[in-house]
Amino acid sequence: MRRFLVLLAVAGIALAGCSTGNDAVDQNSGGQNRYVAGNGESQTFAPKDRTPGPTVTGDLLDGGRFDLRSLRGHVVVVNYWASWCNPCAAEAPDLEKVYRQTEGDGVRFVGVNIRDQKDQARAFVKGRGMTYPSLFDPPGRVALSFRQVPPNTIPATIILDKQGRVAVVLRRAVLATELAPMVDKVVRGQ
Repeated sequence: MRRFLVLLAVAGIALAGCSTGNDAVDQNSGGQNRYVAGNGESQTFAPKDRTPGPTVTGDLLDGGRFDLRSLRGHVVVVNYWASWCNPCAAEAPDLEKVYRQTEGDGVRFVGVNIRDQKDQARAFVKGRGMTYPSLFDPPGRVALSFRQVPPNTIPATIILDKQGRVAVVLRRAVLATELAPMVDKVVRGQ
């Protein structure tokens, strides 16, 4: 019996060392796709505190190439999403609504599809009526290029000002009622 209790105690200690805690790294956080839910954190930067956004290029989901530099002079909303992400599906109609409302003001939207299969990503876009372009970036290289303000959760949205500087970072799903005023503020140079 004593031997059994000693083995049980040793097993308990070993398992405790493998568990998640405040200082542990959960390698399987988010399951197979490594989905990590946002904590609702947002960052808004005053014009004087904005840093330049990175060079972003890549293949579009529907074919062709994309270069973020071609949108300089426009406010750009960059949204990170995946077809298997339920919060991404929930926010998609709101993003499309703000895109349509602000397109006449020169605002441009680009999605960045990560950790996905092309067929599922295309079905997601079609099924949600998304009309703005999306980069197909399965390994997440575009997100990594935003080193100073990484969108380390999905969904995540970054708003770039007309000079290509990071104005807003949202690490959660957004509603049209909150995104539209943020975009408008950046359009007005604030």
